[in-house]
Amino acid sequence: MKHTFRRTVVAGAALLATASMLTACGSDSGDGDSGGSGGSASGDLQEIKLQLQWLPQAQFAGYYAALDQGYFEDEGLDVEIIPSGGDIVPQDALANGDVDYAIAWVPKVLGSIEQGANLTNVAQIFQRSGTLQVAWADSGIDSVADFEGKKIGSWGFGNEWEIFAAMADEGLDSSTVDIVTQDFNMNAFLQRDIDAAQAMTYNEYAQLLETEDPDTGELYTPDDFNVISYEDTSGAMLQDAIWADTERLADDEEYAETTVKFLKAVVRGWIFARDNVEDAANITVAAGSSWGPSHELWMANEVNKLIWPADAGIGVIDEGAWDQTVEGALAAVNEQGQHLITTEPPATAYDNTYIEEALADLGDDDTTGEGYEPIEVTLAKGGN
Repeated sequence: MKHTFRRTVVAGAALLATASMLTACGSDSGDGDSGGSGGSASGDLQEIKLQLQWLPQAQFAGYYAALDQGYFEDEGLDVEIIPSGGDIVPQDALANGDVDYAIAWVPKVLGSIEQGANLTNVAQIFQRSGTLQVAWADSGIDSVADFEGKKIGSWGFGNEWEIFAAMADEGLDSSTVDIVTQDFNMNAFLQRDIDAAQAMTYNEYAQLLETEDPDTGELYTPDDFNVISYEDTSGAMLQDAIWADTERLADDEEYAETTVKFLKAVVRGWIFARDNVEDAANITVAAGSSWGPSHELWMANEVNKLIWPADAGIGVIDEGAWDQTVEGALAAVNEQGQHLITTEPPATAYDNTYIEEALADLGDDDTTGEGYEPIEVTLAKGGN
């Protein structure tokens, strides 16, 4: 299935018909002048709202770096980055016209699309899954096949679907698993109230490694845990992607052009975060991250591993990875017998047109990260 389409500009009456929607989406965006490289004719920058799916942290280092380094301004854009502490669903904010772009995991948005949201993945920033399930080394839990009858932690909010997709691939009955709602920390796991806790490579796993073992007085090490990476299973799903409004892309030439400019700045931001990982971590601390410096540096480094190298170029959606995500979403059934999606998403659910144009415009910039090597990060107690 090929998902690269030539943009169609609808003029005249069709544009007038969508005017109210565009006004709602850009009601706080000044006069809506074209966001060309020089901004509007009066020199003003075009105001854009980007909705994150969580609080400021190095998970989003590329966006904050693009803002800090002036890359958005270079494209004539004044971007407001809007965090969420779980109180805002990014794809809902985008579908409702409250923001211009949103960062969200693919399976979560697939569920929203099936419910009627009209959204398009225009750049798949994370090329790999960063989700883990972490058990104690003496637990006997070494793989997804060992989940039945166990207390498996999950944050919910759509983060659980990789668990059920991986279980479905193993032919396991999800109703035999006790899904325990887990806070966004590892306390319940450390107290052994959960057999296997959900963790991201860049966050909760680090929380374990920066915690002192009360029996030894030393920090825990990887040898203390069995780590199951969903990237190594057929349940792996695509995560952080940039989503745009499908109808606006088709009907509004300015929005389509702005999307390319926005993506150019974002790509430059992620290149900066790759090549200047310490600076990127400091930028997110300055943006309001509550994590300590060693934790934030760990996060910036681990997030880079999910992005680089990007063989086809950062943000380009790999058809195989997309298909696996869709297949997992179709197969996943939670412990209550509910499905994430029941039908294939429409062809408009992703489109490489905009990111490919952005990459072409960037010319000689290293947009694949061939030869990328992560740095070594030593975690301090409490992430300080």
